Amino acid sequence: MQSKAATILGFSLMLGLAALGFLVQQMAVKFKEYERVVNVKGLAEQEVAADTVIWPIQFTVADNQLGSLFETLEQQSGLITAFLQQGGVEASAISRAAPNVIDKKAQQYGEGDRAEFRYIASQTLTVYSKDVAKIRGLISAIGQLGRQGIVFNQDPYQNRVEYSFTALNELKPQMIEEATKQAREVALKFAQDSQSQLGKIKTASQGQFSISDRDANTPHIKKVRVVTTVEYYLSD
Repeated sequence: MQSKAATILGFSLMLGLAALGFLVQQMAVKFKEYERVVNVKGLAEQEVAADTVIWPIQFTVADNQLGSLFETLEQQSGLITAFLQQGGVEASAISRAAPNVIDKKAQQYGEGDRAEFRYIASQTLTVYSKDVAKIRGLISAIGQLGRQGIVFNQDPYQNRVEYSFTALNELKPQMIEEATKQAREVALKFAQDSQSQLGKIKTASQGQFSISDRDANTPHIKKVRVVTTVEYYLSD
């Protein structure tokens, strides 16, 4: 009787181990299937118009008398301010920096003895505006003040007009969706070519958004770009 019970127990253990081995094998196969992944990237780009402009306007004055030098600075600052306001720029959008005055006689190596004017002063007025189109029109027209004796400093490095785009958050959802959709299309094509089935997303990461000038000649047109990286499972 005990022998028969031992036989039944042994047979049951064998069946249990066999069943366990089968389950482990199936789980291993399943796990192995899930190890197959494809890593793809999706790109979304969009061109937008800048919505903010910072325009530094610098001019230079020379004189041998400090008093008349500052009088000319004040007069020419007034002419520029009037030009801007007549063009529709609010007074609150215009700021004026303190003038920078150089005394040539105080320079080393005797430059003051050879200079035609002892004092040279420069001053900068800065316009900050959300009306980019209006400011671009004024930038093209301000040269006419040269007829009134204003000498503008056209240094493209120190007095560069800056354009920016500040409404990125409004574009983010649409662009992320577009980049993710493109990534999925790439993954589907890969799955078809490899005779596989595209599974669920394993991991996904959104790259940083970048904003750059479309080109050197149109800094008021910006290119917004984002790359999304997505990893999908593959199965047979």
